[in-house]
Amino acid sequence: MAKIQMKTPLVEMDGDEMTRIIWKMIKDILINPYVDLKSEYYDLGLPYRNETNDQVTIDAAEATKKYGVAVKCATITPNAARMTEYNLKEMWKSPNGTIRAILDGTVFRTPIIVNGISTYIPTWTKPITIARHAYGDIYKNTEMKVSEGCKAELVVTAPDGTETRKLIHTFAGDGVIQGVHNTDDSISGFARTCFNYALEMKQDLWFASKDTISKIYDHRFKDIFAEIYETEYKEKFEEAGIEYFYTLIDDAVSRVIRSEGGFIWACKNYDGDVMSDMLATAYGSLGLMTSVLVSPDGKYEYEAAHGTVTRHYYNYLKGEKTSTNPIATIFAWTGALRKRGELDDIPELCEFADKLERASIKTMEDGVMDKNLSYLCTLENKKVVDTETFLHEIAARL
Repeated sequence: MAKIQMKTPLVEMDGDEMTRIIWKMIKDILINPYVDLKSEYYDLGLPYRNETNDQVTIDAAEATKKYGVAVKCATITPNAARMTEYNLKEMWKSPNGTIRAILDGTVFRTPIIVNGISTYIPTWTKPITIARHAYGDIYKNTEMKVSEGCKAELVVTAPDGTETRKLIHTFAGDGVIQGVHNTDDSISGFARTCFNYALEMKQDLWFASKDTISKIYDHRFKDIFAEIYETEYKEKFEEAGIEYFYTLIDDAVSRVIRSEGGFIWACKNYDGDVMSDMLATAYGSLGLMTSVLVSPDGKYEYEAAHGTVTRHYYNYLKGEKTSTNPIATIFAWTGALRKRGELDDIPELCEFADKLERASIKTMEDGVMDKNLSYLCTLENKKVVDTETFLHEIAARL
């Protein structure tokens, strides 16, 4: 069989630990036999990030801006223990945070619905997509420890040198402070990306923050969303028969729990980080969650929503077979291949991505799955397999 030909490379970002092993398996078993894969490769594994002083992460993000579509493996964000384990020069920042800051995009995370995999909230019969702003807030924060007796102020210096000051706190004892920021340009890009995605998916869009408490910071988000909606998107939403509305985030949580799903929930950066993991767990697993970063100018970076599966990696290094769920990583590849096919007008590539997703879901619905998913599966005849066998089972159905 002739392989499907590509015109433009994908930006391929390799990662760490067990997901790095699975990354290669997916390419060898499910992609390379069918697609003449063109990719510009970047090794975002922690050893090479350390070797390049994290320049490789920046280069990968810039390549995504150039080629328009990227696919990323899960990566380690180092802590103190990783500093010693990998002999790091410094505690490098999250690659996802670096890439998101450069692309200034929005992360859309949607659960993969599989018959036989039960959700913890039975009313959720349709996927709920979290749209997470991917710039600013605590991911770009500045923070300090403060000693007893100190006074902390928020100071803004104008171009002419004049200062505006607000007292944060006078410390009777030791404490900490944190400064966060955002920009009107980034918030506007976030809003437009969410509105465009809602129109593409033909789904209602909710936006939630806490403007009753954060009367300037969060209220700015609310105002920008409202202004852009009224001036640019209201008529388009009405024609599409979908709705946009704003609500407080605590109200949104109660609405979400009572809903059947089938909408997009836009959140600020940290809120989206927390809520996407909550949704993934409630729907079944982070291993059944798609994730795509979309920039305001239409660049796409697909990734798995979960981590690097460290415990399985240590077992793998001992020569043991592991039963790790590869589905989210497969769907990162299919999302990127489909988008590349759409942009380059290669229907065969889009069709391949669709078929690979259907084969993956069919495999699980036939009862073949990893160990963790088997705990959630209500099917009678379940077959728990190791990762490589799981991928060959998908290949057989493909």
